[in-house]
Parts: sequence; structure tokens; C-alpha cells
Amino acid sequence: MAGEFLLMGVVNVTPDSFSDGGRFLDPSAAVAHGVRLAGEGAAILDIGGESTRPGADPVPAEEELRRVVSVVERLAAAGTRSRLSIDTSKAAVARAALDAGASYVNDVTAFRGDPAIAGLVAERGVECCLMHMLGEPRTMQEDPRYDDVVSDVKAFLEQRLAFAVGEGVPEERVTLDPGIGFGKTLEQNLELLRRLDEIAAIGRPVLVGTSRKSFLGKLTGRDVDDRLAGTIATNVLAYARGASVFRVHDVAPVRDALTVAAATVAAPWTTNPTATTRS
Repeated sequence: MAGEFLLMGVVNVTPDSFSDGGRFLDPSAAVAHGVRLAGEGAAILDIGGESTRPGADPVPAEEELRRVVSVVERLAAAGTRSRLSIDTSKAAVARAALDAGASYVNDVTAFRGDPAIAGLVAERGVECCLMHMLGEPRTMQEDPRYDDVVSDVKAFLEQRLAFAVGEGVPEERVTLDPGIGFGKTLEQNLELLRRLDEIAAIGRPVLVGTSRKSFLGKLTGRDVDDRLAGTIATNVLAYARGASVFRVHDVAPVRDALTVAAATVAAPWTTNPTATTRS
């Protein structure tokens, strides 16, 4: 059953992200962008200094720290009501970002890249998101295969949730992300969206990140900056299937679409016996 939703606004402080790489590499531009997304309704701002687009190479921790820490500090001081999330798989980066004012850790490796993040999240009492990814960004789109993509992703997320809880992270602080576009074909992405209720059945909030992704371009023929309609469609469908957190570049229009979807789902079905059909 769909209910309330949260929007996570994307703040990429990178030169090579697939959609907005280089646009917000300057800290002042990144901060201004984050403040704007907060004003549009982003409950969470997800700040990342390492691209996870297909084919991306790893970024050294020192460079990632240089990109993100000042942005987190300045957004924390900006006085928005948005929570600040650090999008990283490195414990050193997560620790510095939490020290700077973040209160959420979004790890695309689900604590596999640096297992020490789990203990850090437990120690600091913050929330986290664990995502499914096949392989690593550099290789994840090289012929991804599954026995059954939904069952395999669900089993992985259950295992990583159990790991986090075993490391001291309370279950209620964990959100799960099936990793749309991370080691999945077009058909596998659509199957995950179609059966997202099976992921939601794990019992934790589900985050989806379809914003501007390449599978939308394959379906529509649209370039990366012209995929808003596809982004909205996938987020509304995901909401109807149990997702509650939506990581997006375009906060305001997705917020409007989900607000309408939420109101429609919540409205009771009634029959008006006095209604007439207009010809």
C-alpha cells in the first residue's frame, strides 16, 4: 500500500556524472543547487564526489574528501530543513561528512566496498541506504545476468540488511535500493519496477533512482536532459508498488506528480448515485 514519500535531491560534486557532471563541481555552485532543491521539496540532499555511472573509474579518498566536505559544511550552515546524505562507499569519506553535518549514508556497495562504514553508521546513530549493484561501476554493465533478477536482488538486500543489523545498525534506520541501472539490462530494470512490491515486502523503506537513466533513453529515444517524463512515469509506478524514497535530479515536477499520485491512492472510492454521464 502506497503512503507518504520522501524526495532525495541529487547534488553531484563530480566532473563526470552521467547527467550533470561538471555543472556543480565548484562548491558554491553545488551549495546553491542544494539550497534550490531543498526549496523545491527535497527532504534529503544526496551529496556525492565519485561518479557511479557505468564505466566510471574509482576516485581516491583524498579527492573525494576535497570535493564533498566543504559542500556538506556549507549546506549544513545554510539552514535548510533537508537532511544531508553522503553518497560514498568509503568509511573515511563518510566519517568526515558526518563530522561536517551529514546524517545519512548512501552506500551503493551496501557496505561491501568498505565494511567499516557499517560500524560507523551504528556508532553515529544515523540512517543509511543499502543498494544492490552487480560488480562495480567500471564493469557492471558488461553482460549482467541473473537467475531471476527480482529474487536475486531481494536475496542480496536481505543479506546486506542482516549484515548491517549484525554490525549494530538498527533495522529501522535502513532503507533498501534495488539499484535500477546498476548492472541491469533494460528488461531487468523494467522487471524490477514491475515487481517492486516483492522488494518492499522485505519490510524496509524502498528507494528508487531512475532519474534520467539510460534505460529511459532506450525506451523513449530521448537525450539525458530530456527524460523528465520517463522519470516521472517510473517514479509514480514505483510509488504505487511500494517505494517511498525517490532519488531525483528534478525535485519540483516529481514532487507534484507524486503528490497527485499519493492523493489519488489515499482517496476513498465512492459511487455517486446522482452522477450523470455527459455526452
